[in-house]
Amino acid sequence: MRVSTLMMYQQNMRGITNSQSEWLKYGEQMSTGKRVNRASDDPVAASQAVVLSQAQAQNSQFATARTFATQRVSMEENTLAQVTTAIQSAQEKIVYAGNGTLSDDDRASLATDLQGIRDQLLNLANSQDGNGRYIFAGYKTDTAPFTDDGTYVGGSENVAQQVDASRSMVIGHTGDKIFDSLTSNAKPGTDSNLFEMLDSAIAALNKPVSDDEDAQALASAAIDKTNRGLSNSLNNVLSVRAELGTQLNELDKLDALGDDRALSQTQQMSNLVDVDWNETISNYVMQQTALQASYKAFSDMQGMSLFQLNK
Repeated sequence: MRVSTLMMYQQNMRGITNSQSEWLKYGEQMSTGKRVNRASDDPVAASQAVVLSQAQAQNSQFATARTFATQRVSMEENTLAQVTTAIQSAQEKIVYAGNGTLSDDDRASLATDLQGIRDQLLNLANSQDGNGRYIFAGYKTDTAPFTDDGTYVGGSENVAQQVDASRSMVIGHTGDKIFDSLTSNAKPGTDSNLFEMLDSAIAALNKPVSDDEDAQALASAAIDKTNRGLSNSLNNVLSVRAELGTQLNELDKLDALGDDRALSQTQQMSNLVDVDWNETISNYVMQQTALQASYKAFSDMQGMSLFQLNK
């Protein structure tokens, strides 16, 4: 095999190029903090990192979904806390209205108080979030769920949210489940619609009954029915609030699990693609030394021919 000066030159150049490439690779790793900057650096680790990155993105999306769910459930719970207070106030008025010694004026005054509570409850039933969406309208969030007479015209499905890979939960109850529904242990013989039962009591209290025993009996029956109905409505609202409390507790636990998962994924990703600083710095220094040696060897070789080498 003939060895020419050109061949020797090419071999030295390849050695310098290879050393320079390795040195630059370690320099890039030190600059980025990543051992794998492209798939060719470590195909297996790179492919695993892609899969892991997708899992991280999904975990982050669920964390965002839980934040939204927590805000939505908390808003509903805060609103229902006000509904609870309003129903309890109505119960106090109804109990007092059962006093047989009240005058027609006293009864009319109670009717006015109940009308105010009824208006407050309707306003709460048509509550909106910060974006103007009705929170008790199901998926029909752009329209008020209750008309002035208390009829529900909102959506038929509760709003659900996927909050983890295998968990979806209700984050928005439709208004009829709250203001026009009864629990399984409800007292019999009452209306389910909260607004209708209040309207019935208000109408009864506004009707004069002095010196009319039949009218008094009818009014008393209406008040008793409303009293039982309000008790049923309160129990129904409290059952929904209990569900909301359970969901908030679950969301907290899912957040904790998500945080643990994110930490584990971050560690896995670091193990796959991050540099080992001690090893990388050592390799960088050694490769730099090797490159300098290659430069020197090439410099010494320049100007020399095969004839000179054979002297």
